Amino acid sequence: SQAKALLAAHEALDKQGEDVVVIDLRSLSIVTDFFVICTAGSGRQMSALKEHIDTVLSKRGYPTWHIEGDAAAPSRGFTHEPQWVLMDYGDIVVHLMDQQARSFYQLEQLWADAPRVPLAQALSR
Repeated sequence: SQAKALLAAHEALDKQGEDVVVIDLRSLSIVTDFFVICTAGSGRQMSALKEHIDTVLSKRGYPTWHIEGDAAAPSRGFTHEPQWVLMDYGDIVVHLMDQQARSFYQLEQLWADAPRVPLAQALSR
């Protein structure tokens, strides 16, 4: 699952995702092993990140279990761009957020006890 998380992080970086973080939750959670957190600068970039990461992981044999949030269209009649897309792959969960949502939810602080996986491992793939 760490290799899958690093692959998702690498692909987020490839599409100019900002502030990409991989959090190792294996010792703290039974729900998932890793979070990959990434900031998108716009709804269009969030949609591109979602599509790219999902395509690459699917081609590698990692099907999506569930996606919440729709980066391609306004949701429930709202006209603002989406703030957050969650991509669940079972052992990893990818969070794509705009800066406002990332500042508000502060997932890195919520999981401050969890170790971070160095992104140099993702860049060397």
